[in-house]
Amino acid sequence: MSNGDVFVGEMIGTAILILFGAGVCAAVTLRYSKARASGWVVIAFGWGFGVLAGAYTAAPLSGGHLNPAVTLGIAVDTGEWGQVWVYVLGQFAGAMLGAVLCYLTYFAQFRANARGTGTTEGTADEPVPTLGVFATIPEIRNPVANLMTEIIATVGLVLPVLAFGLTEGLGESGTLVLIVALLVVGIGLSLGGPTGYAINPARDLGPRIVHSFLPIPDKGTSDWGYAWIPVAGPLIGGTLAGLVYNAAF
Repeated sequence: MSNGDVFVGEMIGTAILILFGAGVCAAVTLRYSKARASGWVVIAFGWGFGVLAGAYTAAPLSGGHLNPAVTLGIAVDTGEWGQVWVYVLGQFAGAMLGAVLCYLTYFAQFRANARGTGTTEGTADEPVPTLGVFATIPEIRNPVANLMTEIIATVGLVLPVLAFGLTEGLGESGTLVLIVALLVVGIGLSLGGPTGYAINPARDLGPRIVHSFLPIPDKGTSDWGYAWIPVAGPLIGGTLAGLVYNAAF
């Protein structure tokens, strides 16, 4: 695969991933959304379908990594580092593009979310925090615990992804991406409670940057003090998964 194909594939695929993922968070979070308050299960499946759509779209061009932690885990296992930077650049560009597309999709809801627009279902007339649409926020702010959660959850993603490659016929049948999408749903349901399961540095940092400059009324903080954890944790987890896979399989 050429560098151009890899970059374009990862950018488009990751943009679709974030459009679906941030989109479901917006649907559940923002005022005047028909899916408002529909819950965590909806969010987990929304992100899983984002992986499904994005990875299937990107697969012919780049293999559909969509995640620097996955790219890193593969490189640690195989020793092939030449295109890692192209994958990562495409993933971050796509994550930022997807975040902008989500904002445009829910433009009216972001405007209505601001202070002074009335009430919805009896709630107080206060702006709903918007960072959670774009990036992760821990339920309990404990850097050690939060970092450990992201490391463990990312190992739970990357190690199975690497092992799925040993399952004869999964890739040829076209079901590999579907299995990975279901894996992401499972991680969200089982391991997403403490931190919101970033498990992907591009998924968190790219949209967080976009949130910081978008003209969202009463948007609140972008929480830069926490931003290093959903980057460092998945990178550590991806590295550990690559090392374990290389040693054990």
